[in-house]
Amino acid sequence: MGIDTAADERLAQRLAELRLERGWTLEELARLADVSRSTLSRVERAEVSPTAALLGRLCAVYGRTMSRLLAEVEAGPARLVRAGDQQVWRDGTTGFVRRSVSPPHGSLRAEIIEGRLPAGADIAYDRACVPGREHHLWLFEGRLELTTDGEAQSLAPGDCLRYTAGTSRFRSLGPGDARYALVVVEP
Repeated sequence: MGIDTAADERLAQRLAELRLERGWTLEELARLADVSRSTLSRVERAEVSPTAALLGRLCAVYGRTMSRLLAEVEAGPARLVRAGDQQVWRDGTTGFVRRSVSPPHGSLRAEIIEGRLPAGADIAYDRACVPGREHHLWLFEGRLELTTDGEAQSLAPGDCLRYTAGTSRFRSLGPGDARYALVVVEP
């Protein structure tokens, strides 16, 4: 089946580079991320696209945010990013769509992400990528249950939840998609 886009191929290449920069074997990375060696191998060879949960685990191991990792496979940052030029990433397993509205940049501490999670979809991030990172989630449409460090909050349109967390779980309660903005502020 394989990967469909050049961006996905660049992501696969960057993930392999990060592992090699650290001198890790696939077995070592598999142990650290608690992911099978065969899955990691297929991701690095661009045979499959990683899920959001898998990227979350890898980002935690590499000490990067998902946005920073995705930005590393893009061209250099710009001050103005037109809607049509914003990077969009899709998790084929859950249907989650993530748009980098304001891509991260090394000299800036905040970024804005738009998320769209289909009704019934459930994504769990079992590790914090960057300890102490602050999040502000503002729900535009749908209903969303956001669990941070074991504490669940049910959100309705217009609600905003501020949190720092080690673990998080996003569950779209339906009946329609949950669409939100997530502002992420580095410590």
